[in-house]
Amino acid sequence: MDQPSSVEVRFDPPASADHGPIDNPNDNPIDEEQKYRASAYALIAALLRSAPDQEMLDRLDGLSQETTADGDDLLLAMSTLALSAKIHTPMAIDDEFHKLFIGLGKGELVPYGSWYLTGFLMEKPLSDLRDDLARLGYERNTSVVEPEDHVAALCEVVSLMIAEGADLSVQNSFFQSHMVNWLGRFFDDLGKAKSAVFYKAVARFGAAFIALESEYFSMQT
Repeated sequence: MDQPSSVEVRFDPPASADHGPIDNPNDNPIDEEQKYRASAYALIAALLRSAPDQEMLDRLDGLSQETTADGDDLLLAMSTLALSAKIHTPMAIDDEFHKLFIGLGKGELVPYGSWYLTGFLMEKPLSDLRDDLARLGYERNTSVVEPEDHVAALCEVVSLMIAEGADLSVQNSFFQSHMVNWLGRFFDDLGKAKSAVFYKAVARFGAAFIALESEYFSMQT
C-alpha cells in the first residue's frame, strides 16, 4: 500500500527530524511492515480530511490488485474500498463528505475525540492531547484551524511517528491514550450514517485496521 500522492500535513515533525516523512517516506530506514502501517494511517487521514479526487480514487482502485479477499477482515475491507472507489465519482463523494462532516451547521458526524469522550468540543481530552503532542515535539501546522483531536490529525501523527522510527512503546502510549478509546465508535457511526455510501467502505477499512493495530500493540507488550 503506497502513501497518498498528496497529503496536507497538519503537523510539523519534531525539530530533530531531517525531513517531513509523509512527503518522503521511502527514505526512512523502517521495514516493510512499518511502512505498511504508516501508509495505512496516512491513507485513513487523507480520506477523513477531505473528499478524494480522481487520482486518489484511482490509487484506491489499485488496492484490488494488491489483495485477495480470503476471509481476513482487513483484506476484505481493502477489497471493498477498492471496489467502492471504482464505482463512485469525486463529485458524488464530495457531496457525501459534506453531508457527513460539514453540512449546514454541522454534518452527521463530529469527528473529534473530545466530542466522543465528553459530548463536547475542546474539552480535557484535547488539552491532554496537546500536552502529549508538545512533549513529543509535534506542532500543528499554522495553516490548519481544526482542533488537533480530529480523527484525521490523530492518524497523521501516528503515521509520522512510525515513519520517523518512534519506539513502539511511544506509539502504543499515544494510541491507547488518544485513539483506541473512541475510534471504534466513530467508525461504527460512520458506517451507519444515513449519508454514507463510499464512506461505508472507508469506515469498514478504518475499523478493521484499528482493530488490527490494537492486536498488534497487545503483542508488543
